[in-house]
Amino acid sequence: MTEDEKEFRNTRGWTRPASAALGGALAGFAALATAELVSAAVRPQSGPVVVVGGAAIDRTPAAVKDWAIRNFGTDDKLFLQLGVLFVLAVFAIALGMAALRFRRTAAVGVLLFGAVGAVAAISRPDSNGLSDALPSIAGAIVGAVLLLFLAGRLALRGPASEGETTAPESGPASGPPAGQGWDRRGFVVAATAAAVASTGAGVLGRALNGSSGRDAVASRDEAVLPAPVSAAPALPRGVRLRIPGISSFTTPNDDFYRVDTALVVPKVNARTWRLSIHGKGVRRPLSLSYDDLLRRELIERDITLTCVSNEVGGPYVGNARWIGVRLSELLSECGVLPPSRGGPADQLVARSVDGMTIGSPVEDVMDGRDALLALGMNGEPLPFAHGFPVRMVVPGLYGYVSACKWIEDIELTTFDDYDPYWVKRDWARRAPIKTQSRIDTPKPFARPQAGPVMVAGVAWAQHRGIDKVEVRVDDGPWQEARLAAEDTRDTWRQWSLAWQAPKGGHTLTVRATDRTGRVQTERRARTIPDGASGWHSVVVTVD
Repeated sequence: MTEDEKEFRNTRGWTRPASAALGGALAGFAALATAELVSAAVRPQSGPVVVVGGAAIDRTPAAVKDWAIRNFGTDDKLFLQLGVLFVLAVFAIALGMAALRFRRTAAVGVLLFGAVGAVAAISRPDSNGLSDALPSIAGAIVGAVLLLFLAGRLALRGPASEGETTAPESGPASGPPAGQGWDRRGFVVAATAAAVASTGAGVLGRALNGSSGRDAVASRDEAVLPAPVSAAPALPRGVRLRIPGISSFTTPNDDFYRVDTALVVPKVNARTWRLSIHGKGVRRPLSLSYDDLLRRELIERDITLTCVSNEVGGPYVGNARWIGVRLSELLSECGVLPPSRGGPADQLVARSVDGMTIGSPVEDVMDGRDALLALGMNGEPLPFAHGFPVRMVVPGLYGYVSACKWIEDIELTTFDDYDPYWVKRDWARRAPIKTQSRIDTPKPFARPQAGPVMVAGVAWAQHRGIDKVEVRVDDGPWQEARLAAEDTRDTWRQWSLAWQAPKGGHTLTVRATDRTGRVQTERRARTIPDGASGWHSVVVTVD
């Protein structure tokens, strides 16, 4: 068989359509690589995968977000980005196939996909305007041009016009009609060159984006937290129960839960960071640097944080030792008064560098609790994932109404005048943490041996404190558990119960009573709109 005959058969077989699909995939890859490179000149958060993923988060119903957090945990953002990449890959391959017949139309499709990224970039809460759209636009142009070029190498040669790609009529395959075929060799050379160039652009862009955060990393490395003027009290003896499987009293930074909407963790340079305080009732606006905060009187406190997305028995709760500046003192210096003393603002809106807005009741922030602008966590500067250089920590409130990470602006306003990010998505304006308890051990579906079994866990009711924990086996009576010593009313409390376990299947249920005398409700409620409620239970089989 001659080379012409082989080429003719490839034209009629699978090689040309497969090459078209490859061409589409390469065009998509080139578009992403170009966008990555251009985003290095703009900012890492302007890449199309990030902005499209962020826009998807903004427009996803609260129930779907809750489902994603429940099923994927802190990997929810990874799955979202993989989903965006998968859709892009399918779209690019489809356009590559379409380019066999409609090259220009397929190229326009690439441009339209870039327009989606550009619109998403401009619509993000932290958008810098048209500059954030540049990576998507540049990537789309490169992708469209490459698709046109590669599709040109796949076009059948001969008198047929563009779009007429019908194979010759069937007959003896003695060879291709004169002048017909496609530039297979040219396509391979062009595709290889495009793959190499795109890979180089992507690697360079990734390296430049990584280097853009080096100054921020250096600023964290050189940060030294002064000794606090008011140190956290020494932990009481007996605050930690030595029971295998129970949550540690202090949650290590690497194990502390992270729930936010940032697809790329902001790397903020503490040397250039500033915080502004302004708004209603602010008689003396403030602008503070990181060093300004370090020079102020710092306090250190153990505080348990809880995410409103935490299901009954869920993992999104943790206890840490925070060091920072009293937020109430800063507000008082600005002349702010709480509503109970005649202040005109009842809402404090904290803004993050990623555009997140979180609204907190001014009365709660200034009622004497240890509301902090935190600089440190468990003896070190805040990790980037937890808000470096500065974040808010307010005991007793769910994170979505208090725990603004990467904070850069505080505005005093009213609940009537402004709805923050989560309130616009049907979450409650005010969200004090509900009394909750959790069984850590035994785990669900465990198979302990008959005899003594230690049932243990944690309970929390931040800013009220836990006074009692009870455990029920099956439908039996409630038995009071042994409480570990209390650190403060702002931290969780460990508990345990020695159970003489008989053989068979059993259901263990726990409930807590807070310091106000309120017993944890049995009524099951979803996390939306103001936090889950209900008793936590586990089913075990005793052998």
